Amino acid sequence: MASKLRRAGLFLAGAAAAGLLVAFLVKDQVRRQRRNLFSANAFRRMAALRHMAGEPASVDAINLLRDFAAWEPSRLLRGSALSVVERMEREVRQRTGSG
Repeated sequence: MASKLRRAGLFLAGAAAAGLLVAFLVKDQVRRQRRNLFSANAFRRMAALRHMAGEPASVDAINLLRDFAAWEPSRLLRGSALSVVERMEREVRQRTGSG
């Protein structure tokens, strides 16, 4: 009985540690992608924009993408960013019931 409890405790501790590691990796990836949004490399900017397009709508993401669109020299990436902003704004309006 005691050995079963010990195994269960070790399993739960391992699962919690794995969960924390995954959460840290996801947070690091999001931070890295946001930083790449303003990279000198157009492919990194495109990848970061695609990543941001898959993120849930938030005021922070909308503001970041607006800043990016104002800064972005490429018309194609600027247009893509603005379409993501429009989608996110619609999602936020739907969530808040003001649209």
